[in-house]
Amino acid sequence: MDFRFSDKVETLRAQVREFMQQQVLPQEATYAEQLAANPWETPPVMETLKQQARDAGLWNLFLPQEHGDYSAGLTNLEYAPLAEEMGRSVMASEVFNCAAPDTGNMEVLAKYGNAEQRQRWLAPLLEGRIRSAFAMTEPEVASSDATNIETSIRRDGDDYVINGRKFYISGAMRKSCEIMIVMGKTDPDNPNRYQQQSQVLVPVNTPGVTVKRAMTVFGYNDAPEGHAEVLFENVRVPVENIILGEGRGFEIAQGRLGPGRIHHCMRLIGAAQRAFELMCERANRRVAFGQPLIKQGSVREDIARSYCEIEQARLMTLKAADMMDRVGNKDARDMIAMIKIVAPNMALNVIDRAMQIHGAAGLSQDTPLAHFFAYARTLRLADGPDQVHMMQLGRNLAAQFG
Repeated sequence: MDFRFSDKVETLRAQVREFMQQQVLPQEATYAEQLAANPWETPPVMETLKQQARDAGLWNLFLPQEHGDYSAGLTNLEYAPLAEEMGRSVMASEVFNCAAPDTGNMEVLAKYGNAEQRQRWLAPLLEGRIRSAFAMTEPEVASSDATNIETSIRRDGDDYVINGRKFYISGAMRKSCEIMIVMGKTDPDNPNRYQQQSQVLVPVNTPGVTVKRAMTVFGYNDAPEGHAEVLFENVRVPVENIILGEGRGFEIAQGRLGPGRIHHCMRLIGAAQRAFELMCERANRRVAFGQPLIKQGSVREDIARSYCEIEQARLMTLKAADMMDRVGNKDARDMIAMIKIVAPNMALNVIDRAMQIHGAAGLSQDTPLAHFFAYARTLRLADGPDQVHMMQLGRNLAAQFG
């Protein structure tokens, strides 16, 4: 493949990079202060930044070009360097309306939703007026195997009645979260385990929906979206809220997770790159034992090794994105699995070295490193644990020689 980006992409990357440097990074401290005052409210500075990004034409860049009017017209490969730039700050992807879980939910609605669902929910999400959540994971079952999901979605006349308990539901804590896509079983006795599940749209204010508590990640509440435990107790929604049809939930989940997995990897490379740059700056200016840290052989080795690992993951991500564009998500699944295994582990290694070179400061709120580390560690579980990806990848690879 040709690793040179088109003039269009290079222009967009320069615009995103400049916007990050001039607008986003200088506001990180203000964003944190405003969050501390109102954790589940979108900080005012975020709304200002979103409008500036929209005015600059840097909006909804994530949505693949096949979605026509909804899309910025970029391929996965073209979006990759832009997402990397956004990954340099934990707050940045929302600025450009490219933040999970909304990106995945918008893709679901654009790809699988009917006209009414797209008008009611996709339009305000694309405009950045509301936020959303995707409710799949459950505490009582191994949700890495989605066929285990136990939440009941039972047809009762013109309604579905939903009962179940979800947790680590990203986005559900935010007060502007208005809609959830809920995965559960409409046909638990179907002999085909992959046709037991369905996905249904559930407005957050529906009676019986209780956002019980925020789940933390290494002590971070990841405000303002958070990761909620949510109870569904005799929740009624119209049958029109089903997405695509009964028994299609697993199919939708697979379609949703492919792009989401690679988007996370793109952003992680940006986080690792920023950690690398902070590591180099610290090594050059910090003096220990009478000389700058960069004079230490072990520090130089950490810098060299980190650079190699970032570049390896970057190239693998670009290859995966290119395959998704050329042959589709299903045929690119092995490459997607590979980068989903590689990128979080790479980022953890690089960020850990940067933290070590920063000493105690690397563990503090004075750098983004600790938050980056928590994010990267989460992604060894989110969208499928490493072990599941390796199990399936190993099976697929071995089958070629069986």
